[in-house]
Amino acid sequence: MSDLISLQVSQYLDGLVPPREPEMQKMEEIAAKTNFPIIGPASGYLCYLVARMIGARHVFELGSGYGYSTAWFAKAVKENGGGEVFHVVWDADLSKRARGHLSALGYEGLVTYRVGEAVQTLRETDGPFDLIFNDIDKEGYPASLEVIESKLRVGGVLMIDNMLWHGRIFDASDKSPATEGVREFTRRITRDLKWAAVLTPIRDGLIVAMRK
Repeated sequence: MSDLISLQVSQYLDGLVPPREPEMQKMEEIAAKTNFPIIGPASGYLCYLVARMIGARHVFELGSGYGYSTAWFAKAVKENGGGEVFHVVWDADLSKRARGHLSALGYEGLVTYRVGEAVQTLRETDGPFDLIFNDIDKEGYPASLEVIESKLRVGGVLMIDNMLWHGRIFDASDKSPATEGVREFTRRITRDLKWAAVLTPIRDGLIVAMRK
């Protein structure tokens, strides 16, 4: 993670998040020890709050890791009266690990697990969804938007991670596919009149966008 946001500020923001369940704390500890890129407490709590505020009961994650962000969405969906959260990853081991963590948290029955390419899985899954979370390979961001638009209800929310991309978006010499993907996605969603979007500078930048 870049130092775009100072460690002092990041720790302060994380410290404002209410205490998590022991299993969530375990997931955070695993990420810290293995340098696995989870979204972290502050971003996770924002995901939870947005899902709660819109009454989300059908959530789809494009790229779910070992289930940390899924846990925040499942918590919101459960408190909203129940529903379904799709956990989608390429890696079968990550999917298995997520099942263990989310079951321990009491979210068995709320989460549907899929192993495969996330955008194609979304394309093949019946919508509409109240909330879609996007955290796939960054070069794939632009091409995902059309599929997301077809699956997200009007008034639904799209949340996209890593939109500051460790500061690489500010380096004009960086023309890598991942960096260009983040730039192009940001341009599209902030200029398209079908969306109302804001980039929140938490962790590595999280866009929150509503489909009009």
